Amino acid sequence: MLPVRPITQSNKLRDVRYDVRGPILVEAERLEAEGHQVLKLNIGNPAPFGFEAPDVVVDGLRQHLREAEGYSDSRGILPAREAVAAYYTGRGLDMTPVDVFIGSGVSEMISLVLQALVDDGDEVLIPAPDYPLWTGAVTLTGGTPVHYACDESAGWSPDLADLESRITPRTKALVVINPNNPTGAVYPAETVRALADIARRHGLVLLSDEIYEKILFDGASHHHTATFAGDDVLCLTFSGLSKAYRVAGFRSGWVAITGPRQLATDFLEGLTLLANMRMCANVPAQYAIPAALGGDPSVVDELLLPGGRLLEQRDTAVRLLNEIPGVRTVAPQGALYCFPRLDPEVYAVDDDEKLVLELLREKHILVTHGTGFNWPDPDHFRLVMLPAVDVLEDAIGRIADFLETKRA
Repeated sequence: MLPVRPITQSNKLRDVRYDVRGPILVEAERLEAEGHQVLKLNIGNPAPFGFEAPDVVVDGLRQHLREAEGYSDSRGILPAREAVAAYYTGRGLDMTPVDVFIGSGVSEMISLVLQALVDDGDEVLIPAPDYPLWTGAVTLTGGTPVHYACDESAGWSPDLADLESRITPRTKALVVINPNNPTGAVYPAETVRALADIARRHGLVLLSDEIYEKILFDGASHHHTATFAGDDVLCLTFSGLSKAYRVAGFRSGWVAITGPRQLATDFLEGLTLLANMRMCANVPAQYAIPAALGGDPSVVDELLLPGGRLLEQRDTAVRLLNEIPGVRTVAPQGALYCFPRLDPEVYAVDDDEKLVLELLREKHILVTHGTGFNWPDPDHFRLVMLPAVDVLEDAIGRIADFLETKRA
């Protein structure tokens, strides 16, 4: 008889983490199995908090179910790619449906693009803090994630000097997350232009994650990175319907390509190969894309205007967090999250994952620790601001009570 050998995960996964759905969620599920009610503020998933998709988006899917029974073109159905191309063309970008790939959410397209682009040892610049899928997906391809600092004192804007100091001959791409997850920062035009200029000077590909582009507060304006990349910097723009149109479960996302495509022919052939290998994205959900992008924009705006639900929840979360002694959060200008800081002189935290586990066990509130977003210090956590105001008041009250016991 052969000796019994343990079956282990691939070595490629050894340094890959996705703490948003990591060990803390496992503990939350254990508590739920014991009968406890856990308030999950770790995931930007609108549906559980009562946000419903606009009827026009759901109807767009429903009306085409019979047409969606077979595989589509691996790049996506033509009406969806036409709608995405028209959306960006209407914002001054040079694009046709050929430049669009539809994916089962932005997450799939991030993984496919990085697999097509990154060789072993290639470096990819990623903001700190980041959406951790970017770091994990770069690592999984054999690349090296290199984190550039964002400055909390400057509203979480990228530290451009720090970014440029980290560029080496192995640097291949620059990731921009704008509006930012987890900080809610929305970058002004001069910052986006500066990021594009850095990519231009160093011959980098721009990878611009813009999934929250429509969720903006206080008159903030979103600027597409591709606008400043122009014709001489290859820019891949990632977006989709999950957040603004409240259909995270549809998995309707895309990547749109601008810039010198003639210099990227080989890369684009590789991306097409990978798209072919997965056959296609979920076809019914693709029909929601033209329905959403061609519909009334007020279905998003009404949530963000004075009196709108998201704005009221943002204001409540910021106010209550900043009332906790030793806690300060920069008011997010976009997206769905607060990223508050715990003053190290008030809270002597050396393990933020342990801290949020204690919060979960004692108060049944699930948040995500800041180091899970590749922030270097254990002094932040991320809170989803999707619950209704009364739920947020209760949740942050419980967080305040918990922190009261942790002051130095």
